[in-house]
Amino acid sequence: MASLIHQTNAHLSDLARPLAHTLNLPHLPPHFPALVYSFIGWVLLHRVVSPALSARLCPESYGKLRTPRAVNNWNIQVVSFLHVFVVVPLAARCLTLENLKEDKINGWDERLGTTVAVACGYFLWDCVDALLNFDDAGFLLHGISCLIIYGGIFRPFLGYYACRFLSWELSTIFLNIHRFLDKTGRTGGTAQYINGAALLGTFFSARIAWGWYKTFDLYQTLYAARHEVPLVYLVLYGCGSSALHSLNAVWFYKMVRALKKRFDPVEPAKAVNGKVG
Repeated sequence: MASLIHQTNAHLSDLARPLAHTLNLPHLPPHFPALVYSFIGWVLLHRVVSPALSARLCPESYGKLRTPRAVNNWNIQVVSFLHVFVVVPLAARCLTLENLKEDKINGWDERLGTTVAVACGYFLWDCVDALLNFDDAGFLLHGISCLIIYGGIFRPFLGYYACRFLSWELSTIFLNIHRFLDKTGRTGGTAQYINGAALLGTFFSARIAWGWYKTFDLYQTLYAARHEVPLVYLVLYGCGSSALHSLNAVWFYKMVRALKKRFDPVEPAKAVNGKVG
């Protein structure tokens, strides 16, 4: 079994070499097997594991989903929820790596490579699903942007920031709990109120406050290295980070509005021409 896995890994690494050479990603081949396994794992979780477990653990709520779109969205949220518990611990172990701190532009560590490979496998799955089940251009843009930006880390490039930006995913825990509470008939309850506060707090802290702080640091690093880094990388990572932060701001606004609607008291009907409307 170990020999088969070794041979498979070697074959996958060889498959990635032409792409790695073309895109100048020398650290991609040894981590390409992890990327592929990550992608396959998220696909299986989405298409096989989540439907089976959801039907068993939440038969009433899952059984009420009448459209393929509703069922797919439920299963997407399961994948998104569990992804956080994989990628955030992987990213956290990279936060204290000295070689990344010493060189924010080109620093590298094999543990970072594993983390980015798992994340890229997830973003690849996200892109494929967004294309096959197109629902929102923002989600598709987010998936493509993340796949390109994190894929470029294998150059290596900006690995210091990769593990820090992956910490944004913390807020996804509460976002998916919020959605599951909606779908299981707990809208507007105490649990959703507490979770909503945690959602807004973590989203603002991780993605808005911490996110913009580290992005400003990223801009400073890119500017300082502007004569050493190809222009395409400066534009890609500068504009890509700005686009992702713009999406975060839009999503935060939508979250506030959505939560406000759930907990605002219903206004009494107004009288129109002496009658209750």
